[in-house]
Amino acid sequence: MQHPPAYTRTVAAFRYEFPLDSLIKSLKFNEHLILANFLADALAARITSAPDYLLALPLYPTRLRERGFNQSQLIAARISHNLLLPVLTDAAFRIRDTPPQSSLPWRARNHNMRKAFALAPNLDVRDKHIAIVDDVMTTGASIDALATLLKQAGAKEVSAWVVARTLPHRGKS
Repeated sequence: MQHPPAYTRTVAAFRYEFPLDSLIKSLKFNEHLILANFLADALAARITSAPDYLLALPLYPTRLRERGFNQSQLIAARISHNLLLPVLTDAAFRIRDTPPQSSLPWRARNHNMRKAFALAPNLDVRDKHIAIVDDVMTTGASIDALATLLKQAGAKEVSAWVVARTLPHRGKS
């Protein structure tokens, strides 16, 4: 890789394809919140080494108010319960209202995430391993942007834990 991401590894429970894509959309857009438990349990079953903390990828406040919940936070909370891992709450914030990554071409996604996040000023992650929890990873731009901030704050390692991962199609740019 010419430009490796700030996170060192990715754990994904599924490929983002049918029927998982429909389940995730049902959780996010139809408020079928019980699906968060199933998705989190599947992801937790794939975990082989524990980080110091979990951190759910934050939503911008307007989107959080519209949706009423952060699906990544629900997933992280369930994993925390299952694996007895602490979740960092109010540690990271989305400070820029970006268009949804899914609405953008792959190449535009990194630029879309620039300066989209901030960390709480009192957050101490020095020498810690943080796992960022999200529902779907396509390019990894959102997780990379947050992982970069965590590494700048002194985190020793950042992992990406996602329910589903989109694999690039041949010839996709």
